[in-house]
Amino acid sequence: MLLRAGMLSVWVKDERRRIAAAESHGENPLEAAERDELLRLRRQVAELEKDNAFLVKASAYFAAMQKNRPGSL
Repeated sequence: MLLRAGMLSVWVKDERRRIAAAESHGENPLEAAERDELLRLRRQVAELEKDNAFLVKASAYFAAMQKNRPGSL
């Protein structure tokens, strides 16, 4: 895997900022496994939010279709 210098620089800055933020609150920074789990959970939440948005749109669509059926109220 090849890392560009710019990308590595950004990663180092982000990592230092993350460690400083944790220390300023008297907490230990997340370990690599904890960060990976957090990222996995964030991706899962994003997917669930997309699913929910789709279901809201689908529900509205089917409700509108039900109103437009002949013989419906």
